[in-house]
This record gives sequence, structure tokens and C-alpha cells, in this order.
Amino acid sequence: MTSEPKAPSALAAPRPPIGLFPKLIFGSRWLQLPLYIGLIVAQAVYVLLFLKELWHLVLHSFDASEQQIMLVVLGLIDVVMISNLLIMVIVGGYETFVSRLNLSGHPDEPEWLGHVNASVLKIKLAMAIIGISSISLLRTFIEAGNLGTNRSNFTESGVMWQVLIHMTFIVSAIGIAWVDRLSESGHRRETGHD
Repeated sequence: MTSEPKAPSALAAPRPPIGLFPKLIFGSRWLQLPLYIGLIVAQAVYVLLFLKELWHLVLHSFDASEQQIMLVVLGLIDVVMISNLLIMVIVGGYETFVSRLNLSGHPDEPEWLGHVNASVLKIKLAMAIIGISSISLLRTFIEAGNLGTNRSNFTESGVMWQVLIHMTFIVSAIGIAWVDRLSESGHRRETGHD
């Protein structure tokens, strides 16, 4: 029984020391930490707003019309969608730009966090903004029946501008996704994975 000689294990080459200026530049990413903490505080404010609106809905559920209840519920959905957007920015942004969260194996690790990068984050944010805009536009359309009366919160030109802004969000999201796809296919061609 002959044993083949094992190749000597290659020792990892020592890394050259990092200079002071590169350390300063790389360490500057931690300046974003107060921004993410501020977004966490904003998240808490949205939780309070949600609870306040929910309490208002429960108290006035027997006095309100179906349309009023629908508008409050759409407002609650809007708060939840904005809150989801905040979570994406806080968790995804911190993981992408500041430091790893080391959540692998944690049962509550978000599914999307494993493949998040700046490009994926931009597309997810664009889609969340379109969702928020859609809810806002739906609320406007529900109230549009009162246009021209004193009960209306909107004018015809206000509704038109909301639709145009919503369409701008959609076109922007398509543009972001298209540019991302172009850059991804260019990267695949460069690495020979076409």
C-alpha cells in the first residue's frame, strides 16, 4: 500500500499593511451608522402612526361609511409599505455599505438579504416606491368622485399630476432595471459566462 506524497500546503501570502489614508476612507463607512439609527427612529414613528390610525378606525368603525373605512385601511396599507421600504433600506443598506450582519443560519434571516447588493437594492426600492405611489393614487381615485365639490381634497390638475408622477416612477423603475440588465450582461460577457 503506497501512499502518494502530499503536496506541501501553500502558505497564504501575508497581506501588505494598509496605509492610514485607505484606512480612513474605508472606515468612513461607519459615518452612515447614525443615518440608519435615524431610520430606525422613523420606523418607530410609523409604528405609532399605524397604531393611532388603527385605534381611530376601531373607534369609528360603526359611524364611518364604507368609503371612509376603505380610505383609512388604504392609509394603513400605505404605512406598512413605507415601513417595509424603511426595513429594506436599513437592513440592505447597512449590509451593503457598512458591515455584514452575519445572519446566515438565523431562522428569521430575510430571504432577499443573501443576494442583496446595491443594484438589487435600487430595484427593490423602485418597486416599493411604485407600490406606495399606487396606494396613494388609489386613495385619490376613490375620493375623485367628489371632484368639484367642497368635500374634495383634490383638484383635477392635482389628480393629473399624481398620475404623471406615478407614471414617472414606473418609467424610472423600468429604466433602472434595464440599465442593471445591460450592465449584468456586459459583466457576463467580460467573464466569459455568456
